[in-house]
Amino acid sequence: MMEPAPVFADGVDHERLTAQLRFILETDKLKRVLRRNLLVDGSRRENDAEHSWQLTLMARLFAEYAPDGTDIDRVTEMLVLHDIVEIDAGDTFLYDPQHAASQSQREHAAAERLYAILPDDQAKHAHELWSEFESRTTPEARFAKAIDRLAPMLANWHTDGGTWVQFGVTKKQVRDKVAIIAEGSAALGSYAAALIDDAERRGYLTGE
Repeated sequence: MMEPAPVFADGVDHERLTAQLRFILETDKLKRVLRRNLLVDGSRRENDAEHSWQLTLMARLFAEYAPDGTDIDRVTEMLVLHDIVEIDAGDTFLYDPQHAASQSQREHAAAERLYAILPDDQAKHAHELWSEFESRTTPEARFAKAIDRLAPMLANWHTDGGTWVQFGVTKKQVRDKVAIIAEGSAALGSYAAALIDDAERRGYLTGE
């Protein structure tokens, strides 16, 4: 990786800023990690950076559907950070059980390497947010996970079934995977359930 340009303002902690710049340059790689789902116009596959941006926007727009007292700033911070591990670990397709079996190991190793590029305090904070998202032990993490699961559903519905059709995904498989949405938001969970029923009627999902 190319070193950050050595141009600093007076009074700035050069070592700290250099570490932050290194992290920003490293995360540029997220733009080339392709996900399975298409853009909603069907023109190409989405990349991880685009996915992360859209999730943060969704969290802001859907904040009213989060449980009372949810810290949306924390939610958006989780969403913008959580997929950075895929720079090393790659995207794991939700309906690929063989690849999913090693997902936790791959992503934990990635988190250790990537967040450690940051200054110590920011590295600790980023790793804690990522762990919170993965464990879903807080309302913020559960709402963030709900947003993360809803986004590809929308992409699939708007691309005539997208990866659901491509990989012969069943209604039960989708329903089982998106039950997590209702854990984070009753309103979004209800919407997701209705979307699944409609997808089945349109032939995007096979039967039980």
